[in-house]
Amino acid sequence: MPADPANHRLQSVELDDESLAAASRDQEQERQIAIFDLLEDNNFVPDGASGGPYDLRIALIDNRLALDISGPEYQRRHLLSLSPLRGVVKDYRMICESYYDAIRNATPQKIEALDMGRRGLHNEGSNVVQRRLAGKVDIDMDTARRLFTLICALQWRN
Repeated sequence: MPADPANHRLQSVELDDESLAAASRDQEQERQIAIFDLLEDNNFVPDGASGGPYDLRIALIDNRLALDISGPEYQRRHLLSLSPLRGVVKDYRMICESYYDAIRNATPQKIEALDMGRRGLHNEGSNVVQRRLAGKVDIDMDTARRLFTLICALQWRN
């Protein structure tokens, strides 16, 4: 009997403490929201898995992104190069810093413009995450967006 598609989901997400950069209050809040939202609603189907739910641990190992996925009768590590993500992560980080500063000091128009740019870069990064995981893990756009946020959290340096 095939696995229930509702079980193809994440039940836990952990960021490796040793990989995690120190974060500002805004960055930490984004991390926590991304994990909460990801656990509330996600579509996560590892290739070759018969059913979940799954646990995901994200770490940086030798300048590569390590995704450790485990579930019933499934355990696999995917190591991904960060090179395809570096540019968009760097741009996203810069616009986020400008956005956080603007929230405290800028006009509503400037905040809105920065937020639009931030969302555009976030979507671009999410598309890269989906492409990088193709053939390894099938995810929807909302799941990719939240994973991109967490990948950025691992790479942010104060």
